[in-house]
Amino acid sequence: MVQQLGYLPESASQTAGPYVHIGCTPNFVGIHGIYAEDLGATPFPEDAPGQRITLTGVVRDGLGKTLNDVMVEFWQADAQGRYGPGAQGFARRASNFETGEWELKTIKPGAVAGMAPHIGVWVVARGINIGLQTRLYFEGDDHSKDPLLTRLEHQNRRDTLIARDTGNGTYRFDICLQGDGETVFLDM
Repeated sequence: MVQQLGYLPESASQTAGPYVHIGCTPNFVGIHGIYAEDLGATPFPEDAPGQRITLTGVVRDGLGKTLNDVMVEFWQADAQGRYGPGAQGFARRASNFETGEWELKTIKPGAVAGMAPHIGVWVVARGINIGLQTRLYFEGDDHSKDPLLTRLEHQNRRDTLIARDTGNGTYRFDICLQGDGETVFLDM
């Protein structure tokens, strides 16, 4: 059964746009000297245990056009299914201005108690008033008991939350903002 939600009025949110990269990922756009590295550049230390993976993707609008001014943030557990101290497990990526692609090198998260391995994803882009929340699950993992995936009202849309294994430790997760193939977004 789908839970009815009470809504509060929408409040102002920082909009994304052509300057989001400058403020949030200055090193990525070639503005050096503000921070040693952009916040979220390294989700885990090099010596963190776990399977190293690469996530890639794009964000598309309702017409299927790839957006090139997107910022995507990720929050994940470590390989043992634990959330670490501080910002460990947090990552932020801006899309490539030419291709719209984003890429994240991280470790594959372990299962958090009662859930399938997943990564929380937050997307901001032009035209979005408030960032969109979703989740990324992995193709090939057992999702049969995950509380979010089993409670989706429209089970035919669960594939929009599954990153495709493209081989060699790489997964593809494209996000569609609306229209055919719209990614499931979470009301958080």
